[in-house]
Amino acid sequence: MHYQPGKTPHGLPFDPFKSCVVPRPIGWISTRSDKAGDNLAPYSQFTNVTFDPPTVLFCANQGNDGRRKDSVINAEESGVFCWNMATWDLREAVNMSAEELPRDADEFTHAGLTRIEALSIDCPMVAASPVRFECEYLQTVTIPGNGTMGTADVVFGRVVAVHIEDAFITSDGRIDVLKARPIARMGYFDYTAVDSRFEMIIPGAAKLLVGLSGNAAAND
Repeated sequence: MHYQPGKTPHGLPFDPFKSCVVPRPIGWISTRSDKAGDNLAPYSQFTNVTFDPPTVLFCANQGNDGRRKDSVINAEESGVFCWNMATWDLREAVNMSAEELPRDADEFTHAGLTRIEALSIDCPMVAASPVRFECEYLQTVTIPGNGTMGTADVVFGRVVAVHIEDAFITSDGRIDVLKARPIARMGYFDYTAVDSRFEMIIPGAAKLLVGLSGNAAAND
């Protein structure tokens, strides 16, 4: 099949675009507002940008009323945000925190989650999440779209602190991803979980492997 988005119909009962870009890590973003309190929300357009210094981004489509998401507003106003790994064990809480609630609603309480304070910034984190990043806000790039929900705010942040629960570190010093079982967004209303892995090393590319492995100490 072949179609041009916005020009020609795809002819399928469901739009295929998001199901082609899979799986997508979940940006479970926690923020704090002096006016509205703590906020927690998942975003399925999240990734790392670079490893030295470690930098991440999350994309927040604006609401159907054209309102910018609370996570974006809070990050811009406070200058910080946190990322919490969304896992299989926490999947129901992740889903509950996605519900559209009033601006002053507390998603931690709504989803039955215990919060802990970040150590180097003023921001809450999900206590039960096995991996958490403390981030300093860098900038927002707004991508205009068709209609109100098509417009997206892309928020960049520099990771200034990393928390990894000891129980999820293997004896040889790696993160035990299969034990953590992070979840990821697929298309439609589907998710997946990391249940398997395999390793491939590019031959003859010693310097390239520094970047692929994210080894900042060897990046000179």
